[in-house]
Amino acid sequence: MNSVLYPACAAAALLAFVYKLRVLRKDRSATQIFLLTNFLLLTLIFTVSTPLVWVATSRAVGIVNFSGLFTQSCVILMAATQQMILLHLSHAPSTATRKAMPRLLALGLALVAMIVLFSMATSRHENPTDFAVTKAQFYPAYLLVYLVAYGISQIDVQLLCFRYAKIAPTPWLRRGLYLVGLTMPIALIYTLTRLADIIAGQFGISGHAWEPLAQWSVTIATVVNIIGWTLPDWGRYLSTVWQAWDKRRAYRDLDALHHSLTTQIPDPVLPLGPGAKLDTRLYRRMVEIRDAQWALRPWMYPGVRAFVEGRCDHAGLIGDERAAVTEAALLRAAIWSKERDEGPLEHDLNPRATDPEDLASELAFLRRLAHAFADAPIAHAAETCRSGAATVLSRKDHP
Repeated sequence: MNSVLYPACAAAALLAFVYKLRVLRKDRSATQIFLLTNFLLLTLIFTVSTPLVWVATSRAVGIVNFSGLFTQSCVILMAATQQMILLHLSHAPSTATRKAMPRLLALGLALVAMIVLFSMATSRHENPTDFAVTKAQFYPAYLLVYLVAYGISQIDVQLLCFRYAKIAPTPWLRRGLYLVGLTMPIALIYTLTRLADIIAGQFGISGHAWEPLAQWSVTIATVVNIIGWTLPDWGRYLSTVWQAWDKRRAYRDLDALHHSLTTQIPDPVLPLGPGAKLDTRLYRRMVEIRDAQWALRPWMYPGVRAFVEGRCDHAGLIGDERAAVTEAALLRAAIWSKERDEGPLEHDLNPRATDPEDLASELAFLRRLAHAFADAPIAHAAETCRSGAATVLSRKDHP
């Protein structure tokens, strides 16, 4: 299985490394250098872990299963680079170095212990597909040191990620850090399977039965980790795509409301050429809806607002939802009256129930208004409401 999974991870890590290389032209900060080192180590880990490369590497060095020591040492170094990335993100260089020293010292001691314990081994055969399982059974101390160092460092990385994500300056950096932090539970599955290998080995049992779980968990954790570390770079393109798609949805959301209002009040509609951009068409649609809303004011009975407010109180509607239902009801009642040429002698002076602060808020409210206009039962009930009828209906609702 690792003949397929590990080359795929190596390819993903290499792509991330190449992608981040371009950043060095503009940003040669410690954070970027450590991030590049992280991807390079990941590439080496999964390249050498591929069975064919594993055997060739060990033979080239002349040490049986040297590839196992090399890849797991790279994992410890990778944990150190991730800690350095996060410390440099959240602290000044001097402070980051000071906070990193105890961590680097602990991981360095673990690395020395692993090398010493590995050198005491007497492996006679290469184990490109079950190195960890074999070491767990015959040399548990080596694997235990590796797992403790790896597990503690991953917990530390998660805590650093979540801590800095709370103050991250950009949304995509925050999301990327949360994603990196969330790989820890997946990595914990890998750690637990290896600990199970150690325990099973003491009873003469092989851990091959759950080896696929270990391989899949480390693969998934690696892929999610790569996505998380690179997300701040390419996430903004997702925002651009989302915004374009959401604008199209917004344009469609306003279609029915716009049609209903401009059928009654066509004057605000200005013809746009076929080459008009979506932003222009969406903005014009918003303006035309508001202009038509004000033009329908002579057909808005004052009693409708009182009727709707009573219904909203009964339904517990507040905020923008209440304002949208109120405006939708006023519009439906006005259209109903205009179609029958039944304008009131006194009409509502203000057809609006709220005033959004900016264009984005205005668009969001108009989409809510369009939804209320189409589906809100209170808005539909107001169509036939008169000043007198409102009183009757209110009495029915509030016995």
